[in-house]
Amino acid sequence: MRTVMTAWGGGSTSHGHRRTQEMFTFIAIVTGVVLGLVAFTMADQIPTVPTHNMSNKERNELKEEAREMFYHAYRAYMDNAYPADELMPLSCTGRYRGVTPSRGDLDDTLGNFSMTLVDTLDTLVVLGDLEEFEHAVKLVIKDVKFDNDIVVSVFETNIRMIGGLLSGHILAEYVQKQADVMTWYRGELLEMAKDLGYRLLPAFNTSTGIPHARVNLKHGMKVEALRHSRETCTACAGTILLEFAALSRLSGEPIFEVKAHAAMDALWKMRHRSSELMGTVLNVHSGDWIRRESGVGAGIDSYYEYCLKSYILLGDERYLARFNRHYHAIMKYISQGPMLLDVQMHRPHTKTRNFMDALLAFWPGLQVLSGDLKPAVQTHEMLYQVMQMHTFIPEAFTFDFQVHWGQHHLRPEFIESTYFLYRATGDHYYLHAGKKALKALQQHARVPCGYAAVNDVRTGKHEDRMDSYVLSETFKYLFLLFSDPADLILNIEDFIFTTEAHLLPLTLGQLGNHSFTGVRDQDEQVHMLDYMRSCPSPNKLFPETVRRPLRDLVTGVCPRISSAKRLRAADFQASNTDHLRTVYDMGITMVSLGEGKVQLLHSFHNAKSPEDAERGLIFMQEMVELSNSNSIPNTQLQAVAYKPKGDREMRILEAGPSHFGMELVNDLAVVQRAVFAKPAKVCSALKNVEEIRGKVVIIERGECTFVDKARRVEAAGALAAIVIDNTPNTSINNQQMFAMSGDGRDDVLIPVVFLFTKEAEQLIKAIKEQPSLVLMLMSATGLKEKLAAEQRASTTKTDTKSSDSKATP
Repeated sequence: MRTVMTAWGGGSTSHGHRRTQEMFTFIAIVTGVVLGLVAFTMADQIPTVPTHNMSNKERNELKEEAREMFYHAYRAYMDNAYPADELMPLSCTGRYRGVTPSRGDLDDTLGNFSMTLVDTLDTLVVLGDLEEFEHAVKLVIKDVKFDNDIVVSVFETNIRMIGGLLSGHILAEYVQKQADVMTWYRGELLEMAKDLGYRLLPAFNTSTGIPHARVNLKHGMKVEALRHSRETCTACAGTILLEFAALSRLSGEPIFEVKAHAAMDALWKMRHRSSELMGTVLNVHSGDWIRRESGVGAGIDSYYEYCLKSYILLGDERYLARFNRHYHAIMKYISQGPMLLDVQMHRPHTKTRNFMDALLAFWPGLQVLSGDLKPAVQTHEMLYQVMQMHTFIPEAFTFDFQVHWGQHHLRPEFIESTYFLYRATGDHYYLHAGKKALKALQQHARVPCGYAAVNDVRTGKHEDRMDSYVLSETFKYLFLLFSDPADLILNIEDFIFTTEAHLLPLTLGQLGNHSFTGVRDQDEQVHMLDYMRSCPSPNKLFPETVRRPLRDLVTGVCPRISSAKRLRAADFQASNTDHLRTVYDMGITMVSLGEGKVQLLHSFHNAKSPEDAERGLIFMQEMVELSNSNSIPNTQLQAVAYKPKGDREMRILEAGPSHFGMELVNDLAVVQRAVFAKPAKVCSALKNVEEIRGKVVIIERGECTFVDKARRVEAAGALAAIVIDNTPNTSINNQQMFAMSGDGRDDVLIPVVFLFTKEAEQLIKAIKEQPSLVLMLMSATGLKEKLAAEQRASTTKTDTKSSDSKATP
């Protein structure tokens, strides 16, 4: 095992909040060989931000400033651009598809359906402006039409238009009930959302169920421009379910939710089974990956978001299980301290680019929602420092935080994560961070006609662009950050935000519109919810208390073991979630290097507390001692023995033990014929159960955990199991032996041993030559003692016979 230590220092503490003013990294191999020393100082470039509590007066002033910013942009759009999709703030005119100069694929967002107004409806309610909300709803009902011969992005149309219409409908019924206004409203926005949803459905007619990236609003896929449509991004296909499930459950039409579930299921099956990571671009017909880069930014971001939020909104445990699998993989391969670095999904130790993009700024907010605060704080802090270095977070920046792509499109993701971190921690540091972002927008993006995107953060040059999400998300999150929840007309904790910050009520999970009929993966060990079709009732939709607040909901998802009980390195199991979280709290991150090798990085700065950091140092010292050992002690080594065809001598193959199942010690042994499992990896139902019963089963490594394989063959009646390596050319002679990890559950009773590839090839060859070959599984020490005893007995017997012969007359 190779162990690496990394120290982050130079931080200061004020009012309980630690922030890095100077960071340095020291990397060393445990043998004492120094690999490198990298230092960079930010204290001169980044001004110190106060961490004192913000006064109620200042906070209220910032809230009202955020409100004024919204109205400055909203009025600019309504007065100069409506009914266009977007405002062009430098030209002070509207952007129409087919009228204003084309921007290529970027214009697929537009559909000549007044996108900015639809996208903004629920922000008006969040601001408490019911009069303008009612006016806007009437305009949408009167003016917006979808029968347009235009090719649009399925993803963007879903999150901005369908999401905006549904949230508008939900809040219209809400204010009807709560404020006795808009009594004339009869569900018109829902009908519009349903009409638009049906116009998107032709995109889902693929062999995989994964939707095309684009569709024609009037003619579906039957246009020349879409005849060769093949590619889509993971986020594009995986950011449908929240809106489509809400549409089905509110309208009573199950087809939308059915299609969205099918797309998510198809994507799940396409993950790389070894790394549990996803690529970014795929073929909708064949399901083949076109781009295998994996990260949490552009092209994939909101897929992970919708895995978790689909569980929260719908209560479907499949999506929590999927999110947890993906999240573990991301934290294992992609998360490197505070940075998130793209890798190859099929070679997760290989980095694919030398920069990060701005879209990953949503990730800390999602980590807050999942209950993992510490890494959220770390990544947010890194992003905050990048923002302060460049005024805005550039569209992409390098690993040393220099500009890679200089644009800043007034994106909301950093402010979104700032809001969620403040709500989770109550730390006023995040109010000050939000203030910094607000003032940067005011100083560098505000123009007479709204807010203009920045073409290059190094020059401050503007771009004639103001996306609809500036009103839907950026200003909404700024307003919420500085607002007291008690002052809002909505209880925000009764809702979940979509990726476009539209509000969907958590009560939608109590409504059902379809029964799931898809085939579930064998490795998804959770029960399905049986969705029953029902007619939704507004009275049922908005109870005062729906579920526990989100922070309570996720508290129990990832239980931690007490840091007071120190985890010893000898007891550590890499597959045990509690152990992983404990070492992470101690400031240790773990990176798999493949072939059973693990890299550990320890950081006092990353530890949950000084006490945890000290425990982490002791843990690392213990790990160093373990790694300096040549191999597993002989007393733990197992052996697989047999007599090859035609040989008199026993052939012995040394095998690794497991942290689960029966331990073969002393003279305990299993003697029986061997059979091969079908399928070989035993990650799905066994096909040769009758053949396995009472035998030693040979299993191939990969795709699922060792202990899951053992459980399946034990349930089929196997006496023991041998797991063979799937990495070419490994051998006991060129690899350190390791013990197979369990998952903390002590429910496997049969012995399970591990053979490297070279030794496994010998065994497989012998079985093929002699199908009835009998194997003996035993501890290596016990077997050697047994053979030695037999040899001594044989020698004694020979000597006795010889002596008797001489005594015979």
